[in-house]
Amino acid sequence: MQNRRSFLKLSAAGSLGMLLINPVTGMPLVGNDRKSYGVGLQLYSIRDAMAADVKGTLKKVSDMGYKNMELAGYSNGKFYGFSPAEFKKIITDLGLVSLSSHAAVESKGITVESAKLMADAHAALGVKYCIQPWVNDEDRTIEKYKKMIGDWNKVGKIMKGVGIQFGYHNHNFEFTNVNGVVPYYDIFMPEMDKDLITMELDLFWATKAGQDPVAMFKKYPGRFQLLHFKDMHTKQAPFYTVIKDDICSVGEGVIDFKKIWAAKEVAGAKYLFVEDDNQGNGKPFEGIETSIKNVTTKILKK
Repeated sequence: MQNRRSFLKLSAAGSLGMLLINPVTGMPLVGNDRKSYGVGLQLYSIRDAMAADVKGTLKKVSDMGYKNMELAGYSNGKFYGFSPAEFKKIITDLGLVSLSSHAAVESKGITVESAKLMADAHAALGVKYCIQPWVNDEDRTIEKYKKMIGDWNKVGKIMKGVGIQFGYHNHNFEFTNVNGVVPYYDIFMPEMDKDLITMELDLFWATKAGQDPVAMFKKYPGRFQLLHFKDMHTKQAPFYTVIKDDICSVGEGVIDFKKIWAAKEVAGAKYLFVEDDNQGNGKPFEGIETSIKNVTTKILKK
């Protein structure tokens, strides 16, 4: 009997040693179950479908194996037209998680009341992150950047009070050199309170601006909790206007996501989201299917 117990213990230990571990969550992977990888999706990638049929669209996303949702439909305390409780039930029933939400603070500023409404709505939904996703063309001046960052720090403090991490999602215009000033490095990073605002690094836009994501991680370790996986067909000279025609499904282009994800500990990265601003060039579901297939079979596999 003692020998049998020893054998069972050794067998169990051997089995555990063979388990594949989810590189996002640190939990064991379950066979070929894509959901066990914890891959996220920025719902802006399928915004037209979400506008037409929220429940049916999220069902397709869940069936593909995506797990963590990053929303792009907040307005006046509601998400895609649903109250936080209603939307949370839709998400939960489908085995999904509302992990993050893009919700803009406009350049004119935000009142304490509207900031609290935004914070309370997101807290009721149960998200971990709320992200500033965009800055309008007319607001891309040094003076306005500084004003907005001041507002974002205030919002970040309010969000932190309800257990949510505020953040900023970049494009490529933040890396434009304006008379020796590069806003991302000379204004954003030093003036954002690193405890109140994390960076959600969009790897496509940073690369298009000529940036090396791994070098960014090393320069600002621990400040990039979220990453947007978005690929590009071609390497080009750095440019700073928002041109989307080179976007492709993750793993179908030239960005080395495996190398970037290998530096996640330096970055402080906790989650990744697939994103396709072009909605798959007219085939959004085919596009995000290709992305999750490549992420789970090529990029996150060791």
